[in-house]
Amino acid sequence: MKFTQKESGFTLIEILISVILITILAGAVLSIQFFISQNQISVFRNYLSVEDSNSSVSMFVREVRNAKDAEDGSFSLVSLSDQEIIFYSDYDFDGKVERIRYSLTGTSLTKGVIEPTDPPITYPESAETIKILTNYVRNGTDPVFYYYNKDWPQDIINNPLPLANRLSDTQLVKIALTLNTKAGDPARDYTIESFAQIRLVKEND
Repeated sequence: MKFTQKESGFTLIEILISVILITILAGAVLSIQFFISQNQISVFRNYLSVEDSNSSVSMFVREVRNAKDAEDGSFSLVSLSDQEIIFYSDYDFDGKVERIRYSLTGTSLTKGVIEPTDPPITYPESAETIKILTNYVRNGTDPVFYYYNKDWPQDIINNPLPLANRLSDTQLVKIALTLNTKAGDPARDYTIESFAQIRLVKEND
């Protein structure tokens, strides 16, 4: 009787198929890890942006609350538009009243400061120092700043104030920022809102 010995082991085709499957699985795992890591990075960037913006909003509220007439006698409020506000305040508590401008251009919120000159006192716009507070504002055409008179919130007919009445009637300012480090992803938008009551504002004669 003749016996045939059957060899055990993997054929070349089986080995190739195994290698291909392992490669596909490894690629899928790496893709998932990359997606997760990118998502975590995006979340972390959003967190940092929100934290920085929270600090900027707190700073804005403090400065607006302490708005006062300029060193040259100019009225405390200079310009009150939807995406820019200019006013006078001693923001650094050095005993001098600075001209402060918060402005949104595109997605960037900036703060400009002009120190008063020595007598005769002026506030030259060429001397303005500008700092970017955040590059991730997603307000679009929605206002950043809203203005209210002394009768708010009972008076909802005349508030928020129209442009023509802002310099004479504003007693309360709201800042509203929609933030997102990733454009075109509104599901991740984060909104910060805060109000500032102007303490020392005077009637503009």
